[in-house]
Amino acid sequence: MVDTVTSASFSVGLTTTDLQRIIAAIDLGTNSLHMVIVRIEPTLPAFSIIAREKETVRLGDRDLETGNLKPEVMKRAIAALRRFQDVAKTFNAETIIAVATSAVREAPNGRDFLHKIETELALEVDLISGTEEARRIYLGVLSGMEFNNQPHMIIDIGGGSTEIILGDSHEERVLTSTKIGAVRLTSELITTDPISTVEFDYLQAYSRGMLERSVEEVRADLRLGESPRLVGTAGTIETLAAIHAREHLGFIPSTLNGYQFPLRDLRELVARLQTMSNVERATVPGMPEKRSEVILAGAVILQEAMTLLGCEAITVCERSLREGVIVDWMLTHGLIEDRLRYQGSVRQRSVLKTAKKYHVNLSHSDRVANFATSIFDQTKAILHNWDNETRQLLWSAAILHNCGHYVSHSAHHKHSYYLVRNSELLGYSETEIEIIANIARYHRKSPPKKKHENYRILVNKEHRLMVDQLSAILRLATALDRRQIGAVSRVHCDYNQQEKLLKLRIHPSNPSDDCALELWSLDYSKEVFEQEFNLKVSPILEPTVVTVT
Repeated sequence: MVDTVTSASFSVGLTTTDLQRIIAAIDLGTNSLHMVIVRIEPTLPAFSIIAREKETVRLGDRDLETGNLKPEVMKRAIAALRRFQDVAKTFNAETIIAVATSAVREAPNGRDFLHKIETELALEVDLISGTEEARRIYLGVLSGMEFNNQPHMIIDIGGGSTEIILGDSHEERVLTSTKIGAVRLTSELITTDPISTVEFDYLQAYSRGMLERSVEEVRADLRLGESPRLVGTAGTIETLAAIHAREHLGFIPSTLNGYQFPLRDLRELVARLQTMSNVERATVPGMPEKRSEVILAGAVILQEAMTLLGCEAITVCERSLREGVIVDWMLTHGLIEDRLRYQGSVRQRSVLKTAKKYHVNLSHSDRVANFATSIFDQTKAILHNWDNETRQLLWSAAILHNCGHYVSHSAHHKHSYYLVRNSELLGYSETEIEIIANIARYHRKSPPKKKHENYRILVNKEHRLMVDQLSAILRLATALDRRQIGAVSRVHCDYNQQEKLLKLRIHPSNPSDDCALELWSLDYSKEVFEQEFNLKVSPILEPTVVTVT
């Protein structure tokens, strides 16, 4: 079956050159690895799903003592990813976008695993936060379901985490992620088969307790008179829907998209699953292979969430994270005209929200960001070849470079790294956040060094080079607003290739201002830039022409 997007929320604006563009998205989940391959359809406008692949790997089955991903599990995962690559190749996919979620995120050796994937398969996997995962789930659901500007709550029960989202087809209103999932709770809380009454009662109570904060966030944002529909996504909910359909319709529909079942039936099913052994659960009509082991924990999570949310029914959406990854890629590559301005500002809004949270002087940061991006633009294809996505990382780092003052003036650049690194910047992967944090970290004092732990985390040489060069640019930009009063209106970069000399022509805002402190600061800061780009920097104060009328 070909699954086609026709949601009114997104329109695809493509040229004839975009015909038959095919891309693949991979989700490294706690329970399974999934891949979806899509063809972009310029005439509908839509994208169509032309292939799906799944491999149950159980990344969440980690070492109990260390929390590390097990060697044999990593080996299985890499083998599955290699097979996925081969499948994508047969469909002529131009690119593969891959993301990893909670299991890899929480494992101490998670980053080593991703580096291993990149080394062996030449496949870069983005590690995304729980909140970013929720955002992309929202995009996925929005691409396959018409919201009609009405509020919807979305629940996605994965192997290691559960996301609850509130949105209304405009932008997300609440994004939450809780560390409970079908695989996690099964491995941590269930030791008996069938489950004992004591363990079952604790499973219920634990699920309810863990979900309460997320549910409170969602309910607190509901406006007077709103009664949102609950939408469920991912394997656990699709399995429960398939079982329900088989029992109540006598068959499983060719698509579960839009299928509805009530809380009362879910409670009855949970009561039955509770009394069954793993072997017995495997024989339930509609139960997929290997799902029987974890279905009880997943069903309990859903039951408790629906109870807390006060929802008597749930509607299934077959679109989720993978499709959201596709939509996000299309948005960032200009393949979707988003009438609702969803993606266009998500990164900017998230960065500015973080800046506000840490009382950043935004007028100063904005000037620094403008100087940094101006130098970036003027030296592109001359001193570097970074793209616009990299430019956005520089902008974000520039806005947030001084947020460390929130902790302390002393060593504030180090505090900036910590605050940025631990902020949930929506629209960015964990790797991108790490890069932003490092750029901000090195806007002053010591340049990047291999002995610095935060720098060592960047195992990719390209990412290190990015930090080296962009932080050097940021140093010049901060110097240009040394007094934080907007003394410099603009800077013009004039590069002499033969002499390896970069002249920075400084234009003062006030003709009578000699910008002495800014020029002094540039002389102090330029050394790192000079070493990085192997040239000399010469700041020159340009005289302001005063027109007499």
